[in-house]
Amino acid sequence: MSDPIDAIGLLCPLPVLRLRKRMRALASGETITLIADDPAAVIDVPHFCAEAGHRLLEVCEQNGATHYTVQKA
Repeated sequence: MSDPIDAIGLLCPLPVLRLRKRMRALASGETITLIADDPAAVIDVPHFCAEAGHRLLEVCEQNGATHYTVQKA
């Protein structure tokens, strides 16, 4: 797993844009975690995964932020 992407304090669409950029370097099957506190990310991240064919493996809340673990298609 790659280092997590810290998107705390960033608003839509920046968390998903950072996720997309970092995922380009990953091999198929690798995972990465995005940490975001933007309320829109709850909608944006699953939508991005569905559109790009990636798997959203886990969504969990920790310390006021949401952690999204995504597996590259």
